Amino acid sequence: MAFTFRTLTLSAIAAAAACSTGLALAQDPAQWPTKPIKLTVPYTPGGSTDIVSRTVFDAVSKKLGQPVIVENRPGANSTIGVTQLARAPADGYSFVSVLAAYTVNMSLYKKLPYKPTDFVAVSHMADLPMFLFAANKLPVKSAKELAEYGKTHPLNYASSGTGASAHMIGARFTQENGLNAQHVPYNGSAPILSDLMSGQVDVLFDPALVPMPHAKSGKIKVLAVASKQRWPGEPNVPTMEESGFPGFVMNSWVGLLAPKGTPQPIVDKLSRTIADAVQSPEVKNKLEQLGFGAVGSTPAQFQALIDKDTAMYKKVIETAKVSID
Repeated sequence: MAFTFRTLTLSAIAAAAACSTGLALAQDPAQWPTKPIKLTVPYTPGGSTDIVSRTVFDAVSKKLGQPVIVENRPGANSTIGVTQLARAPADGYSFVSVLAAYTVNMSLYKKLPYKPTDFVAVSHMADLPMFLFAANKLPVKSAKELAEYGKTHPLNYASSGTGASAHMIGARFTQENGLNAQHVPYNGSAPILSDLMSGQVDVLFDPALVPMPHAKSGKIKVLAVASKQRWPGEPNVPTMEESGFPGFVMNSWVGLLAPKGTPQPIVDKLSRTIADAVQSPEVKNKLEQLGFGAVGSTPAQFQALIDKDTAMYKKVIETAKVSID
């Protein structure tokens, strides 16, 4: 009986050791990935996050030699898809792409079904510069003139919904310059441009892709861009800082998160792979043509950006008294 018990015990120890070794191998970055990777995009197909994610991960898939399965889980300003990742296994095969709205939600919602500590940062994949557009009816030719005009004349600024990047940037611009401006939320971005061209809405912060052709044709005005540097695709458009607003750098961005507990060597390997992918001429040029700036950061750099923007948006939201629930 003792021999049988000892034999069983040794067998159990050996099996546990083998299992542990198997797990270690599965998590070894030299072995990873050995199966398809799942990427959740918490927005609809064809949107900014979806375009960047598919463009980047098409190149990542080729570099890693494994397919990437993209699943769109839109809703609730990205919280549905992000919540799904919080409940996913931390095995190095589940990730989610997020916009700057991820940091907005930390203050916009009183209760979220997840905590920031449920995730680890992987990579700041791309920047999405936000341009300041204005209706032609406004007698202004620059962002500075707009700010001066808005102190004595009522204005409104549009966004695709409460908590959207355009809302937050417009709110900050209004707060810091003492403007008499009202937020006008739309159900999506499609009707905004029509109302901006007709003068029903005065101001819009938005990426270049859709409004810029109308600015070039003279149907609306483009006054500035909220980037640190001028956008290469529009070198004649000054930055907000150049226009007299020091420190006004407020772009949107696209980044990647993993569930808490994902092995750091895997996070680091994926981060390096993304950086190589987005800085390749093919991917970089494609992103720039779509209005995005290729980045590719370390996990620590992306976490620093998340922390900075979370604090900034918290201040904007508290001052504007914005809340979803």
